[in-house]
Amino acid sequence: MTEKRDILIVGGGVISFAIALELTRQGASVTILCRDAAQAATQAAAGMLAPQAEMIPPSPMLELCLHSRSLYPAWVHQLEALTGLSAGYWACGILAPKYGETGHTGEHWIGREEIHARQPGLSAEVMGGYWFPKDAQVDNRALAKVLWAAAQKLGIEIRSGVTVDLVAHREATVTHLHTNQGDWQAEHYILATGAWSEDLLPVPVFPRKGQMLSVQAPADATLPLQQVLYGDEIYIVPRRDRRIVIGATSESVGFTAGNTPPGIEHLQSAATRLYPELKRFPVQETWWGFRPATPDESPILGESPYRNLTLAVGHYRNGILLAPVTGCAIAQWVLNRTAIVPLDAFHWSRFRP
Repeated sequence: MTEKRDILIVGGGVISFAIALELTRQGASVTILCRDAAQAATQAAAGMLAPQAEMIPPSPMLELCLHSRSLYPAWVHQLEALTGLSAGYWACGILAPKYGETGHTGEHWIGREEIHARQPGLSAEVMGGYWFPKDAQVDNRALAKVLWAAAQKLGIEIRSGVTVDLVAHREATVTHLHTNQGDWQAEHYILATGAWSEDLLPVPVFPRKGQMLSVQAPADATLPLQQVLYGDEIYIVPRRDRRIVIGATSESVGFTAGNTPPGIEHLQSAATRLYPELKRFPVQETWWGFRPATPDESPILGESPYRNLTLAVGHYRNGILLAPVTGCAIAQWVLNRTAIVPLDAFHWSRFRP
């Protein structure tokens, strides 16, 4: 038996849900096919909204990230109003400390005295850094729950445990999806399958494993960190619930699961070098996930080789940041063949030999 729907979105991460919500808001009927949301790249994120701290060079990618950051406050407010849940958005700014002053300039640069005044407890090795007050953060796990709840509120069909193993096509048209739960047909298909995308289409998206850990700040003191620390070797992301997320490794090991002693040791060493106070805080949790990387570290958005299949894959480190703009752009593309941002720079064909 073949299941038939209007629009099928394949994938269980924040990108899939952001697209589904925007399509539904514009009147479309959407079904999400989700294999295992626990394996999504959402779990390998710290929720930083950091286009400036990441030093993305002037490019269409930077413009896309800045646009999405500007959408975040209103987007999160809308989701929270719909669900009654918090996504943990915090416009805390991001501080990027540096161990040496050589070669650092620019409007965002602050010297040794100012950076230590802004964030007490930094390592004595820190000689200055960059301050990006417009960068922010969101609790990625809380956001995933909010998106799921919003989808349920709006009546979006979510089919979990569905593994797509073949995108069947006839010439330039997708005819159906073959899955572990039978065949599925739709008028239009959207692929948002993260690190697993290359299993279904010949697009250069590959897993980059990230290991992470969190510590818990004591409850009997003021919150020690008031902004994200984005170091050269590490990032440290404080949550308002006193949890502090530390990440992340970047490993080309395929889909090899699990935390490793060298990975966790590197995180602990780099984090305590930057902010020695962390030595006092107990480790709360360790985990890992697979980021969907591309050769140029930018996503693949919009058209595919098939007229009725749209791509939203390869977001690498910026899936959380790019969720609002991707949701809006892909929904508009599917429904109207236009988008709120130019998608030419993110076309799949840029990777053709």
